[in-house]
Amino acid sequence: MTVLIVLLAALAALAIGLAAGRWWAPRHRQVRAARPDAVRRILLPLTGASISRRAFDAAVRLAGVEHATLMPCYLATVPLYLPLEASLPVQCLRAMPLLETIEQRASAQGVAVDARVVRGRTYRDALRRMLDDEHFDRVIVSATNHPDMGFRGDDLVWLLRRADAEVLILRPAPEDHREVVATVAGHF
Repeated sequence: MTVLIVLLAALAALAIGLAAGRWWAPRHRQVRAARPDAVRRILLPLTGASISRRAFDAAVRLAGVEHATLMPCYLATVPLYLPLEASLPVQCLRAMPLLETIEQRASAQGVAVDARVVRGRTYRDALRRMLDDEHFDRVIVSATNHPDMGFRGDDLVWLLRRADAEVLILRPAPEDHREVVATVAGHF
């Protein structure tokens, strides 16, 4: 009689497990590794009138494969003697054609683009403001060998520590001078 009760209990447990869509297995086999959410937004900060072709190509390829929105962001520096909201016509003349070129090239490859211009007292300050205001899943930075252009080494270290996202720092080989530059002539 006891054997029959144990057998019925085991069959009932088996039936409940099958109805729930699970077969009996030790608990450690049922736990699946948590998968990260899909990459949705990739930040591509820009500091000059051009960007490394390799960094741009990598950002577009990743955004295309991951169905992410590419967010090129021009970091505009505002001198201390001006208010942060001051107009920056020279920087806008440099930034807007480059952002338009990036948008056209990425859109031609089926990648969604959401371009931005962010102000700050330094490149790091502008990037900090962008990271504070919005969430990004990945940041792709184009590093250069030119100490007077773009991000400095300490800015890159700061970014690696500060960004709550995956950070890729791409520097082309010293002999690779290919760049994406503004090719958009006047619109009107």
